[in-house]
Amino acid sequence: MHTPLTGRPLRTLAALVLLAACSVNAWAGKTLDTVKQRDQVVCGVNTGLAGFGAADSQGKWTGLDVDVCRAVAAAVLGSADKVRYVPLSAPQRFTALQSGEVDVLSRNTTFTMTRDASMGLHQTAVTYYDGQGFMTPAKNNLKSAKQLKGATVCVQSGTTTEKNLTDFSRANKLDIKPVVFEKFDAANAAYFAGRCKAYTTDASGLASIRAKEAKTPKDHVILPELISKEPLGPMVRRGDDEWLAIVKWTVYGLIEAEEVGITAANLDALKAESADPVVLRLLGKSDDTGKLLGLDRDWLARAIGAVGNYGEMFERHLGEKTPLGLKRGLNAQWSKGGLQYAMPIR
Repeated sequence: MHTPLTGRPLRTLAALVLLAACSVNAWAGKTLDTVKQRDQVVCGVNTGLAGFGAADSQGKWTGLDVDVCRAVAAAVLGSADKVRYVPLSAPQRFTALQSGEVDVLSRNTTFTMTRDASMGLHQTAVTYYDGQGFMTPAKNNLKSAKQLKGATVCVQSGTTTEKNLTDFSRANKLDIKPVVFEKFDAANAAYFAGRCKAYTTDASGLASIRAKEAKTPKDHVILPELISKEPLGPMVRRGDDEWLAIVKWTVYGLIEAEEVGITAANLDALKAESADPVVLRLLGKSDDTGKLLGLDRDWLARAIGAVGNYGEMFERHLGEKTPLGLKRGLNAQWSKGGLQYAMPIR
């Protein structure tokens, strides 16, 4: 009579142990181990978008998206230089991440439900709040995108931009005629050759293209409307929560560092002298947050030391003193009227 009662709890216990084991395996992932074994982070970036990800004539990569990968490499491998950059077109980028060709996609990519829920990918944290805009030659004397009725508009395929353009045209009965290009460079060349009355992409991208490609930047105006929400940030593969956490919390760490005043220049002094509990926690002087990520306690201090805080990154690559000349706007800290808000590191 007692055997079935004894067996059932044992079977239940065995099932729970198996479930727990499966959960641990599903959580652990292999990306961190692969990155450490390779001693290099492989980072998918834009083929060339000034301010976000572009290589100079010596092959040196710079930009906000590039700095994200440098920060991750510093946190995980101890050096921001341990990164290999893989330039990817818009149609290539997701396949490259899904297949394991890159460890992280840091390529001015919009977070959407489809990309997060159905493509085997995970969104991490927003590094730039953007919106889709339009650029047109100043000689057209346009003041609004709603004046583009019947106009040809250059756009890149495989992007949210293409779909947003169709929606905007239909909603406003503009009968816009998209001129679609697979490659970023081809779209740029077509616009500046006069094949399209306007060019549409993320507003930050338009500023980058105008600064880098236009013979005379002031001859092109970016119209005031933003027709979409384009939250941009790095993505990783689904199914590796450990790597997801590392990339996500590295970005949050850089944002929170700005909030509390930690910079690349002052972090050593703050580590030695600060009494601020948040500062000490971020720099690994008190709590060991690194152990939560499978890293050492100095992970975030190394990341900040390598690229600076989020504000330093922004001003270096995108800010008002750069050729792009972008204001912080939505990308200001939440305490200064913007949307940048780090989840608490504790």
